[in-house]
Amino acid sequence: MSPDRLVYMANQIGKFFASQGPEQAVAGTAEHIKKFWDPRMRSAILAHVEAGGGGLEPFVREAVDRLKAT
Repeated sequence: MSPDRLVYMANQIGKFFASQGPEQAVAGTAEHIKKFWDPRMRSAILAHVEAGGGGLEPFVREAVDRLKAT
């Protein structure tokens, strides 16, 4: 899957959680990606962030950064 598609999907997930406040948006987005994305997709979005993370909403990028710690 292309990085652009993964960025789009991650941002869409983030939009869903955005109405719940900043902390819940980050936590909810990270948890969703952890639970429901294929390991290859998670690896690809992590690599995208390592390469600069262009296109990701700031709190979505923070959510992906949290995935690195798990």
